[in-house]
Amino acid sequence: MKVNNINGTKDSSCRCASWLEHWVNYSGRPLPSICPELDCIQNPEIGAHVQKDSATDKNWYIIPLCKKHSGDIGKSLSIIDIPLVPAKVDNTCGKTGATHPTSATHGMIDHKKGQAS
Repeated sequence: MKVNNINGTKDSSCRCASWLEHWVNYSGRPLPSICPELDCIQNPEIGAHVQKDSATDKNWYIIPLCKKHSGDIGKSLSIIDIPLVPAKVDNTCGKTGATHPTSATHGMIDHKKGQAS
């Protein structure tokens, strides 16, 4: 899958502890053990704002990325098939009365092996 890394905001209107935690809370998946960029083996540390590489879908999404790839603003990234979590908090943690869904584990998953660590 291809996504475009966009200039998100550090000023979070998200009610989660961070955009990375937002991804964990709403993806239904544990944090991957390595960055989902296809050729990367670094740890994901940032919940990055991306858009699908699509002419029709211009919504903003959150994915976990390493610091290097998170800093590649304006670049297209090839990533593994990983959930894109909506960055629009009105539909997630910003809803009145919203509670965080709980995933089975908040551990790490090795996406090359597909196993939780």
